[in-house]
Amino acid sequence: MKAYVVEREALVHNIQALRAFAGPVPIWAVLKGNGYGIGLVPFSRILRENGIDRFAVTELKEAETLRENYPDAPILMMRSTADPGEINELLDLGVILTVGCYETAVAINGIAAERAMVAEVHIAVDTGMGRYGFLPEDVDKLISVYEYMKNLRISGIFTHFHSAFSNEKATRQQFELFTALLEKLRAAGCEPGMAHCCNSHAFVRHPEMHLDGVRIGSAFLGRLAFKEKLGLKRVGYAECTVEELRWIPKGHTVGYAAGFKARQQTRIAVIGVGYYNGFAAQRENDLFRFRDSLMGILHHLKNIFFPRKIIVSVNGHKCRILGHVGMVHAVVDVTDIECAVGDKVVVQVNPLNVKGLRVQYR
Repeated sequence: MKAYVVEREALVHNIQALRAFAGPVPIWAVLKGNGYGIGLVPFSRILRENGIDRFAVTELKEAETLRENYPDAPILMMRSTADPGEINELLDLGVILTVGCYETAVAINGIAAERAMVAEVHIAVDTGMGRYGFLPEDVDKLISVYEYMKNLRISGIFTHFHSAFSNEKATRQQFELFTALLEKLRAAGCEPGMAHCCNSHAFVRHPEMHLDGVRIGSAFLGRLAFKEKLGLKRVGYAECTVEELRWIPKGHTVGYAAGFKARQQTRIAVIGVGYYNGFAAQRENDLFRFRDSLMGILHHLKNIFFPRKIIVSVNGHKCRILGHVGMVHAVVDVTDIECAVGDKVVVQVNPLNVKGLRVQYR
């Protein structure tokens, strides 16, 4: 038996804690990546049951699924697109579109005019993330969108912080750029609409930046730094069973590349979860600035002098993994505990990395 378990009680606890911290400020629940890996539909149902009914997504399929289940829920497509096919499908769904540049504004406005309708949109502002959004200095273009594109109803405006988890100075600089732009729009007679800039980390660290709304994703699962500030609980773990038990003699090796060599007779348990399922799976390095490469070297040096043990729980006992984690299995040292084939094993896995495991809510 293998599954990814979502503890409903812990999830509800987090939702309620985040709502209390937000106060009267509306929360957009970000449900990208299949609801951060725990299931778009069951996750959204629990959110609605606990007072959150605004959703933000990045994929057309996510918007379709949510609209099928919630005919009247506000759904924001955070990704800016000028593709006519996608625009028409999103308009059919009654989704709030994102306008990230003047050309996208023209495309959505033109299609809406052809359909004899007004499209609801939010404006994206690029204060440093470098993806979608008008640059703050493009204020004249932005004002023209507000003033002259009559088939757009601009109900909101947002930006995204790139380092809210680690760099307070950069976050404040982005916030200042964003709020300065809001003031310029208001001075020109343009009502910006609902202004939102906080992601999960900024939401917790900078309540003064909550503005008219916030966007929360990973915080619901308690998977962010300084989660203790709000008493958030980490939600989700993989569960499997002991599949085989046996003793190996002193000097015997375990795993690919003989990554472990027994110093004494050792009792091992084979479990059926591996890196394919997201266990001990790490994102590959995708940035090679000098400082990133240096941090990688320091990280590996730390592991040389202070070797890190990968731990799982067998019948509530902490046990270490021996050798490399395999694709669909791992080997556990159970020499010092009582266990039997079929006993429960709890493995910590990031839900975004989960594959091949059935998601269960308990």
